[in-house]
Amino acid sequence: MEQISQNSSHLTHLDDQGQAQMVDVSHKTSTVRQAVAAASVRMLSETFATIQAGNAPKGDVLGTARLAGIMAAKQTANLIPLCHPLPLHKVEVQIEPDLHLPGYQITALVKTKAETGVEMEALTAVSVAALTLYDMAKALEKSIAIASIRLVSKSGGKSGDYQSE
Repeated sequence: MEQISQNSSHLTHLDDQGQAQMVDVSHKTSTVRQAVAAASVRMLSETFATIQAGNAPKGDVLGTARLAGIMAAKQTANLIPLCHPLPLHKVEVQIEPDLHLPGYQITALVKTKAETGVEMEALTAVSVAALTLYDMAKALEKSIAIASIRLVSKSGGKSGDYQSE
């Protein structure tokens, strides 16, 4: 809770009049920055089995979702109003089966060398990958649940490294 109150005393996305602004990062040093985000997609066992067998009506559910996540990371600045467009050097999306859900665990790793971080790009990648998985499988089940979209870790930049608990 202390970290929240310390950070909220100076909100960089607000100007002196309280208006939203894009932060000026031109004075920052370009460094290697990386972020990992994750999400879970839970579904019925029957839906999971159909996707795993490659028998979904719309085709390659996991491949399409993975590609959508990669493409989404590259479009983050067009989707989130105050994000800086960044040169992404690596975007990796993995979708792993999880029998305990049942469903899938999605992770995205995004890397750049820039003046600002790539947390939003990683979060966008897992979000869109999860939404695409839903879209590709909704003919099988409407109750698929996307959950726990979160930042797992980040490195680089002035604020230092972060690792979720």
